[in-house]
Amino acid sequence: MTSTSHHRYQSAAATIFITGLVAGTLDIIAACSQYYINTGKAPGNVLRYVASGVFGWDKAKTGGVPMALWGLFFHYVIAFGLTIFFFWLFPKVNLLSKNLIITGLVYGIFAWIVTTRIIVPLSNTPPSPFDLKKSIIAITILMFCIGLPISLLIGRYYKAKR
Repeated sequence: MTSTSHHRYQSAAATIFITGLVAGTLDIIAACSQYYINTGKAPGNVLRYVASGVFGWDKAKTGGVPMALWGLFFHYVIAFGLTIFFFWLFPKVNLLSKNLIITGLVYGIFAWIVTTRIIVPLSNTPPSPFDLKKSIIAITILMFCIGLPISLLIGRYYKAKR
């Protein structure tokens, strides 16, 4: 491996790491803020809800701080998964680079579909009825906190690489 290809690899890894961290952090802050605004309660339940995907709600709801930390970990696993997928997809689909803002907003919708229609149903998370208002809020959060940062940061990486 030459130093040039090694440097590119480090730059790709750094881009993925920073992008996943930024998107995941923005998303969890937005989700916890939204939860607090709606309920007046601390965000631990948001994180325990995420942990319930693996541990089930009965165990997660009584698991305290350790379950909240597991939820935060699983949240970032999903954020990094979405980041890695976009990083892989971006150079393969030319349309994605045409308008990074529209691409990011659409990718946020894709993230909502993946999480609500694939990840949550395959997990142990308790089912909840569809709520249009909550769904619109969740989609909006994912568009601006996941899709947009992922598109802008990864788009910038590939533009600089040209």
